[in-house]
Amino acid sequence: MTYAIVYSSQTGNTAQLAGALKAALPASSLVYCGAPDAAAPQADFVFAGFWTDRGNSDPAATEFLKTLRGKQVFLFGTAGFGGSDAYFAQILQQVETALDPSNTVVGRYMCQGKMPASVRQRYQAMQAQQPEKMQEMIENFDRALAHPDEADLANFVQAATPFAAQ
Repeated sequence: MTYAIVYSSQTGNTAQLAGALKAALPASSLVYCGAPDAAAPQADFVFAGFWTDRGNSDPAATEFLKTLRGKQVFLFGTAGFGGSDAYFAQILQQVETALDPSNTVVGRYMCQGKMPASVRQRYQAMQAQQPEKMQEMIENFDRALAHPDEADLANFVQAATPFAAQ
């Protein structure tokens, strides 16, 4: 079975996940690895990665997902806000709605990812108006700086690699 690893990555977080997966899977079955591209749907199996934009996959990833037909798909992504499996599940459920019903989602994975420094600056600027909420947002931002970490990468590879052997 052939596979493609297709991902959109604004800050490099999702690219880190994709790179770890590519290193763990057999190169001989890889059809494509990179940003959304017409070559990717040629694979039997698609690992589709995204960064979170307002509770959904980013626009490039969403448009790519809409093009898939009859594929086995493993969704993976990163979000700046972490620590809640329920939040991640909500995002993944929303992302899945972009897929045509002819596809089969065989797995999902999400982890926290670092955000651009401009986000922290925006939180700091808003801190006077909403001190408690913005302090929580700044603390989350600081926690996210270490992600995806080695544990995130290992957990993703462990979750995703069994599906590549199908």
